[in-house]
Amino acid sequence: MSQLKKITIIAIVLIFIFALFPLRSSALGVSAQGAILMEQESGRILYEKNAHEKLRIASITKIMTAILAIESEKLDEQVKVSERATLAEGSSIYLQKGEKIKLEDLVYGLMLRSGNDSAVAIAEHVGGSLEGFVYLMNKKAEELGMKNTEFANPHGLDDHENHYSTAYDMAILTKYAMGNPIFREISGTETYRAPNPNEEWDRVWRNKNKLVTGLYEYATGGKTGYTKRAKRTLVSTASKSGLDTIVVTINDPDDWRDHMNLHNYAFASYELVKIKRKGTIKNIKDSVYKNKIFIKRDVLYPLKEEELDQLEIDIRLLKPKKEWNDAKDIPNIVGRMTILLNDKKIEELPIYYDNGNVSTTDDSVLQSFRMLFFALAGGKYYG
Repeated sequence: MSQLKKITIIAIVLIFIFALFPLRSSALGVSAQGAILMEQESGRILYEKNAHEKLRIASITKIMTAILAIESEKLDEQVKVSERATLAEGSSIYLQKGEKIKLEDLVYGLMLRSGNDSAVAIAEHVGGSLEGFVYLMNKKAEELGMKNTEFANPHGLDDHENHYSTAYDMAILTKYAMGNPIFREISGTETYRAPNPNEEWDRVWRNKNKLVTGLYEYATGGKTGYTKRAKRTLVSTASKSGLDTIVVTINDPDDWRDHMNLHNYAFASYELVKIKRKGTIKNIKDSVYKNKIFIKRDVLYPLKEEELDQLEIDIRLLKPKKEWNDAKDIPNIVGRMTILLNDKKIEELPIYYDNGNVSTTDDSVLQSFRMLFFALAGGKYYG
C-alpha cells in the first residue's frame, strides 16, 4: 500500500471518528468572546470562557425586564403606551401612542419579538418611569449576586456606556428566571397572538429564537440579542433526561451551533444524580437523633460517571445536652450536611430535628411518585 493511500485511509477514519463524537470536542471550540454552560438545578459550571468579562449584552437584557414585569403581579393590568415607548429605536412590535395593551401581552412581545418599544412601555408601567425601572433592575441584580453587571436601560440598546454584564451573571439571572413558571412558559412559546386595537386581525408574534422554533429539539427557552457594538448575544435553555442546562454566549458569530454543541456536551457527559433524598436521615446511631433528624430538600447535582466515586457526605451534629429532657427542648436545626466532590464542597444544607415545631417532608406516597418520575426521566439516585 502506497504512503498516499495510507494517509487517505487515516484521514477518512479520523473524519468518521469526529463525525461520531462531535459533542465533547466541539464544546472546546466556542467562538464567543464570553460563554458559559451551567446546569440549572445546582448552578454547577460545566464549561466557561471569559465568563466574568464585562461585555455589552444587547437584548438578553430583556430577561431582567421580563422577570421584573412578571414579579410585579400586574400582568392583567392595561398599559397605556407613551410616545417615548413608540420612539424606541431598533426591533419593535409597532405599538401606537395612546393605545392600551395588557402587560402580559407586552412581555410576550418583549421576549418573542424583542420589542424595544415594549421594553419601554413595561418599564414605565412597572417602575413608574424608565429611570425608576432601571433602579429596580440594578437592585434585583444586586440581590441575585450579579456582581459584574450594571443596567442603564430595559432593552439593551447601545445608548449608555454603563450598560454591561457577563456570561456568568446572565446565567445566574436565567437560572433565577427559569424558576418562575410564567417566565418559563413565555420564554418557551413559539407563537403568540395579541389583540390589535386598530385592526380586525390579531397581532401574531413568532419567537425569534430559532432553537425554540424547531432548530433544536431539546430547547426550552431563552433570548436572542444583537446590536452593532455588542454583536450577537444569546441565552438558551434546554432539557433532556432530567438535566436542565443554560448556555450564554456574548459576541458569538456562530451562536446557534455553539449553543447546540454546549447543550449536547452536557447531555452526553453528565447526569443529574440524586445524591441525598429529602426526609429522615438513616443510619444515625445516637439515641437522641436516631430517626429524628431530616433534611428538607433533595440534593441533586450533575456528575460525570467517574465522579460518583469522588463523592463524600459529611454530617456534623450538635453534641446532645443534659438539659434536653424533652423533644421540644431540642433546637430546630441541630447540624449540617456537607456534600464534597473530590474534597471540594459542592452543597451544604441544614439538618432539622423533628421536635414538633418544624414541618417535616415525610410523605411516602408523594415521595414514591417523585422518585418514579425522576427514574423515568433518566436520573440516578445515589443515596
